Parts: sequence; structure tokens; C-alpha cells
Amino acid sequence: MAFIYGPSRTDTAIHHGLALLTILSITTPIFLLIAFGFAAVHGGMLTRHDMRGLGGFVLNFALPALLFKAMSQRTLVEMIDLHLLLAYSLGSILVAGLGMVMICLVQKRSLRSGALVAMGMSMSNSAFIGFPIASQLIGKQAGPMLAVYAAVESMVMMPILFTLAEVGENGSGRWTTVIGGVLKRMLKNPLIVAIIAGLAVTASGLSMPAPLVRAVDMLSAASAPVALFCIGGTLAGLSLKEMSGDIVTIVAGKLILHPLSVFAVFFLLPFGNPALRTAAIINAGMPMLSIYPILAQKYGKEGISAAAVVLATVVSFITINALLWLTGSG
Repeated sequence: MAFIYGPSRTDTAIHHGLALLTILSITTPIFLLIAFGFAAVHGGMLTRHDMRGLGGFVLNFALPALLFKAMSQRTLVEMIDLHLLLAYSLGSILVAGLGMVMICLVQKRSLRSGALVAMGMSMSNSAFIGFPIASQLIGKQAGPMLAVYAAVESMVMMPILFTLAEVGENGSGRWTTVIGGVLKRMLKNPLIVAIIAGLAVTASGLSMPAPLVRAVDMLSAASAPVALFCIGGTLAGLSLKEMSGDIVTIVAGKLILHPLSVFAVFFLLPFGNPALRTAAIINAGMPMLSIYPILAQKYGKEGISAAAVVLATVVSFITINALLWLTGSG
């Protein structure tokens, strides 16, 4: 009677197998691009110094184009589901705060180090891993949810953590001078400029010229593959000693503490749509942004950040399936 009352064991096994194949189909291209970058540097075609140039391209051009596109090509109503925005923001801030406490208060290390660890723990690869999985779970609603995640990561988490990193980097002198310097740098930061420009276009209701739209699309499409290629190139030549340190903290924080933090916020602030709530918790359990090493490059931490991305992506094959099972989605 299993066919009347619920799925049979065979159906469940097939469903789990399809979920595994879906995740594998998403992660395999990621590992291939990382492997290409590693082979290019290891084989002498490029150098690790060349990776910094490619990283600069992603940070100053491709990623700002992606953020501008995310902010400008959706309506404000589509981007702002206030309940989801609030819950996901608070969950991300909570896990970032836990990372800061662990690094700055427990380990007595710098504010900059804490901000960089928190960055890896609190910002998911929503676009390139989270979205394909979410589209399998909730269909068309995955698009608007991606806009919310992009808003949280680009308008909340990046500004907060970049500010803390800058304060940690330039923390000497009067606090007013420090804050003023940070604000000036933030306003010159291509990522922040792109976010502000995208929001301005959205608020104005203006349509961009078609050639500009195509140029932005081309640049934004380059952000993920070039960032992944850079990760592989950065890993080439790293010693095990260089790849130790905060990696386990970052990966455990991202894959375990981040979804737990988002779950805790939803538990305290009940959300009306269980499917969207579950999808948000699962998205928090995705690996960190593929451009995380590029963001950390300015502070000389691209090596450990690249290693953390690779390890988190590998381990997430297990943890994502565990999340799908625990939430009843798998």
C-alpha cells in the first residue's frame, strides 16, 4: 500500500540518487575550473603573480558588473521580501559575529583577521551553487530569493565586513579619522559603487541602452569562471603549512554554523512560508562565495581563502545532502 500512503523505499532511493546527481552536476564544473587554474600555474603557463592580476580583474570589473546587474535588473518589490531579508540578514550577522568573537576575543587576534574569517563564514555561493539547488526545490520562487540573498550579501554583509577589515588594517590614530578614511575607501570601492549605481537605476525606473546591458552581461558572466580559475592558480605551490590555520574554522562556520544561525532566527521569528524558510536555511549551508579569495587578496590572505573554498566545496557534497535530509527536502 506504499503507493497510496507515501513514497516507497525504491522511490525514496531514486529521489536521493537524483539529488546526489544534481549536486554532482553543479559541483563538477567548479572543480574542473579550479583544476584548470592549478594546472596552468603548476605547469608554468602562468604564475601565481598572474593570478593577482586576474583577481584584480574580477574584483574591479567582473564582480561589480555582476552586483550591478543583480541590483538593477530586478524591481525593488522583487528584491525586498522584508521577512526573508530580515531573517537571512540576522542569521548571517549572527554567524559573522560568532566568527569575530572566536578570532578577536578568544584567540586575541586582529580585527582584520576576524573580519576575513567572518566573511568566509557568512556569505554563500548563492548564485552558482545555491540557485540551481533551490530551483529544484521551489521552482520559480528561487529567482526572487536569489535577489534577496544578493541584497543581503552585497548591501549588508560586504559593507559591514569590509568596514571592519579596513578599520583593522588602518586602525591607528583617532577613531574619527579612521572612520572617515574607511568611508572614503568604501565610496571608492568598485563593489560598493556598483551596488549604489544598481539601486539608483532600479529606483529611477530607467532602462539602460542595450549595448550597455550586453557589456554588463558579458563582464558579469566572467566573474565566476575567472574567480574559480584564480582559486586553482593560487593553490598551486602552497605548502600544507600555508593552508592550515583558520581553514577548519571557516569551513565549519560556513557549512554548519551559518545554516544553524539562520534556522535559529527563523525559530525565533516565525516565517509564513515553510518552503521558503527551508530553502533559505539550505542556502546558508552552501559553500562560501567563489570570489572569497579575491576579496581576501587585498589583505594577503588569498591562499588560505582559496583552500577554504576548495575544502568547503568538497565537504558540502556531504553537508548539503544532510541538510536536504534533515529538512525533509531530499
